Amino acid sequence: MSRYLLPLSALGTVAGAAVLLKDYVTGGACPSKATIPGKTVIVTGANTGIGKQTALELARRGGNIILACRDMEKCEAAAKDIRGETLNHHVNARHLDLASLKSIREFAAKIIEEEERVDILINNAGVMRCPHWTTEDGFEMQFGVNHLGHFLLTNLLLDKLKASAPSRIINLSSLAHVAGHIDFDDLNWQTRKYNTKAAYCQSKLAIVLFTKELSRRLQG
Repeated sequence: MSRYLLPLSALGTVAGAAVLLKDYVTGGACPSKATIPGKTVIVTGANTGIGKQTALELARRGGNIILACRDMEKCEAAAKDIRGETLNHHVNARHLDLASLKSIREFAAKIIEEEERVDILINNAGVMRCPHWTTEDGFEMQFGVNHLGHFLLTNLLLDKLKASAPSRIINLSSLAHVAGHIDFDDLNWQTRKYNTKAAYCQSKLAIVLFTKELSRRLQG
């Protein structure tokens, strides 16, 4: 029996370390039980992944949830899933293509016109390590969608968010930002050989810098 103790102890140590590392990297579980009845929440890229789970949890808490996505078929399906699981019928799909400044402006205009308030804006959508594509307006895709699209959306909705205070703007970045470097002379990778990983890290660093400056400007 004793010959199994050391391997089992080592296995237990490894398993425990893995759980602790997971909690450290992911930030653990949210302990809050707060509800948000009457509050309007916009979640970009909410048809799948983190965005969908965020929308699902906030719908459970009673919010008026707007799923803002490029693919309306997937967005409508996600909204239907969330309504069915939470029995919250205030979950709606709206078209938003962050690779198009025109689409962003149209989305923001409809929100300003149709929504009485916007309490929470969650800038979640993003693309990761794609080929050297460009947005409708000619920006490198990862920088254009991950940062510039959300930058414009946030600024267009800023007055509505201020009017709904106390409100929140949440920008999702990534640990990849620590490896980021912003080349202000070649943001769109027009003169350098394209590196999809470096472009992704650049976009995530830009989000962090934007968030820090936005926080400074909106202090108080």
